Amino acid sequence: MGPALFALSTLAWQVGSTIPSRYTCTGADRSPALSWTAPPAGAASLAVVFDDPDAPGATWTHWIVWGLPAASGSIAEGVAPVAPGMVQGTNDFGKPGYGGPCPPPGHGLHRYFVRLYALDVAVDLPPAADRNALDAAMAGHVVAITEWMGKFGR
Repeated sequence: MGPALFALSTLAWQVGSTIPSRYTCTGADRSPALSWTAPPAGAASLAVVFDDPDAPGATWTHWIVWGLPAASGSIAEGVAPVAPGMVQGTNDFGKPGYGGPCPPPGHGLHRYFVRLYALDVAVDLPPAADRNALDAAMAGHVVAITEWMGKFGR
């Protein structure tokens, strides 16, 4: 038997289905619980990026997380912007932590991707860092990526 695949999942919604309002700006705006299988050998840390490539103008970043230990296995639902065992950066709403899906009314369904990156280094960025800083810090250090997608519209 070969090695297990690095896989991300959430019980919050089925892959490709509608994201429940509790995780969006129309509901409680809570971050979803995420879980994953063991990353590949050589992973020193993990990072999460939750974004909307269908946003008007450019991809909109809803959540960035780094500093997750490679052996962590999960993130609980509804984490505060400052939580143990992780660092959460500034989203495109200009706030730290999670900002749920909130497409313009009448703009149709948007796709939201949650990507989990296995990295061969520990990312060293201040908590106020944004997506560009995280992308630069991860460049050349990604060992594996897994993702989960959901849809939401208003």
